[in-house]
Amino acid sequence: MKYKTVIGLEVHVELKTKSKIFCGCSTEFGAAPNTNVCPVCLGLPGVLPVLNKAVVEFAIRAGLALNCQIAEYSKFDRKNYYYPDLPKNFQTSQFDLPIAEHGWLDIEVDGKTKRIGITRIHMEEDAGKLVHAGTITTSDITCVDYNRTGVPLIEIVSEPDLRSPEEAKAYMEKMRTILQYIDVSDCKMEEGSLRCDANISLRLADTEPFGIRAELKNLNSFRSVQRGLEYEQIRQAEILNDGGRVIQETRSFDEGKNVTLSLRSKEQADDYRYFPEPDLPPLVITKQLIDEIRAQLPELPDSRVARLIEQDGLSEYDAKVITATKAMAEYYDAVRVSVTDAKLVANWLTGELARLLNANAVEVEDCPIKAANIVGLLKLLEDGTISGKIAKTVIEEMWQSGKTAKQIVEEKGMVQISNVDEIVIIVEEVINANPQSVEDYRGGKEKAIGFLVGCVMKLSKGRAKPDLVNKLLKERL
Repeated sequence: MKYKTVIGLEVHVELKTKSKIFCGCSTEFGAAPNTNVCPVCLGLPGVLPVLNKAVVEFAIRAGLALNCQIAEYSKFDRKNYYYPDLPKNFQTSQFDLPIAEHGWLDIEVDGKTKRIGITRIHMEEDAGKLVHAGTITTSDITCVDYNRTGVPLIEIVSEPDLRSPEEAKAYMEKMRTILQYIDVSDCKMEEGSLRCDANISLRLADTEPFGIRAELKNLNSFRSVQRGLEYEQIRQAEILNDGGRVIQETRSFDEGKNVTLSLRSKEQADDYRYFPEPDLPPLVITKQLIDEIRAQLPELPDSRVARLIEQDGLSEYDAKVITATKAMAEYYDAVRVSVTDAKLVANWLTGELARLLNANAVEVEDCPIKAANIVGLLKLLEDGTISGKIAKTVIEEMWQSGKTAKQIVEEKGMVQISNVDEIVIIVEEVINANPQSVEDYRGGKEKAIGFLVGCVMKLSKGRAKPDLVNKLLKERL
């Protein structure tokens, strides 16, 4: 049978504050286990939490960037459950009165734009981390690191508007881009600062009620989000086709085996026995603060795409590639300030620079070639000092040595030859050495000149000006 897929995502985002949500402990990633802890985040008797103001401001910023309504009155609640990585046996979160609601973001899949609703954004503290000797299902030993306990989170809950694993992946990618632009999180999935729980169910038709859902827990890469949901689609469809009933449960995704595995039955909200946090007063946010944070928002991805198309004349494809990450967008702007040809900048950033970044598994922010040095390379191209072919060699050397384009060109004598007399000597040598190609060209075979141009470029070690080579060859033929 053909089923309709219904997916909703719960995205957990670690905020990049220096200290935790309710205490002064560091949020530094990678510290020795159980060193960034104190009586407050360990939940020892007699301690009281104090709310970190920066967490509230970051949550408001995220809510505004995702088109949400910011609540002027919200509160914290205790979410009660028992798990080894939760030292207090409850999580301080927000339940019925979250800080932001009723937002949306637009995604694009297969050339079609779709708006995905955002139900709510709420603040909460992170739990600790269980370290397994093996996988979660096969481990004999589990250790607990409480460093992450109390690290501030926002949880962004989507409406069940996603209809395919591809849409879910696109939603996560767009979400990460927006969060990076507004600088509330580094969104490093490999470090756990961006995590996703996915709820998925199947039904026969859009008019039917939603099916029974399974939750996939802690998907920590875009690839895992898509592959985990693809497997779950097949698993649930097979159960329904055999006349069975899908069980509401929480499952994990084993990336190595590419399967989902049952963890536990899925809790309902009542199971958590939510009640208002007695140690924290209600949170009152003024319109003035909301307006101030709104005014501080940077140019967001969709607006940046529109600017690059309308003002710089870039194609939609180039604009979207450049704005896919905040780091690349800022790199482009830094180069564009000094280089008048926007298309030239886009071509080199999405072409040669992107190739080097991918080949070396380096992010733009860690690129050894700084924007100012790309400007120097493109200036040499624009004024005809070097050719495009030479520039490709130069950028490789820039990556390896850290030198400027000008230094490399001068040291290696790579300046483009534009002197007619010098090129004529090479052209005549090539003509004399290749009589068959000359005869072919004069006999009407236009492609033969391409071979002759290549010979000239080879003899000049790529330094002869290509358009001048073409001109001089045609004159003599």
